Amino acid sequence: MKNCILACLAVVLLSSCAETLTRGQQYAKLYEEKPVSIVIMPPVNQTNSVEAKDFFYTTMYMPLCEKGYYVYSPYLTMEMFQTESAYDSELFLERDIQIFKKVLGADAAMFTIIKSWDRKPITGMLTAGVEYILRSTSTGETLYHREGLISVDTSLYSEGGGLLGFVVNMAATAINTAMTDKVVAGRKCNAFVLSDMPVGKYSPNYGKDQHLEAGKSYIEAVVR
Repeated sequence: MKNCILACLAVVLLSSCAETLTRGQQYAKLYEEKPVSIVIMPPVNQTNSVEAKDFFYTTMYMPLCEKGYYVYSPYLTMEMFQTESAYDSELFLERDIQIFKKVLGADAAMFTIIKSWDRKPITGMLTAGVEYILRSTSTGETLYHREGLISVDTSLYSEGGGLLGFVVNMAATAINTAMTDKVVAGRKCNAFVLSDMPVGKYSPNYGKDQHLEAGKSYIEAVVR
């Protein structure tokens, strides 16, 4: 029985090790194509929060720039998308996107799908569920794909004060959560989920991160 248990544990350990992939393995197509420039597509909003789409659209710029990519300004491309009927990105999720290569010169297009957006003022949690899809404008291949359910903790808890302190903390948390808008939550969600995205040409670590461990394709986390 003891030997059987040890054998089972060994199989489990070997299986878990086998599932660990490097960024070079998980995002092989991204390393092959080496995109330099990225255009951010207007988010696909599947929530009841009408404003989430516009707010979240502007939060993608900095995380991608910090990753070492040339990113087209959302403010400049928004008008073009609206003029060319590309504001509804869901129409391009599965279609040919070479038009963005021809018109803008973009190497890749970043699509985001906002699947959930839940604000709980009392508990101080802002939870966003977002899927990220980076597609090549040359081949149409998916170069990067990850999804996250990220809860932004805006609570202002401090010890002591008894019942009165608890009430005061709860009220302060509710106010802080209300003041923490979609832009702040979006930025934190982007930064966390895109943390394992291979860096681009303008990063000093370009070409040096293939050996790093890749994150899971779906993650849940709480960030402050």
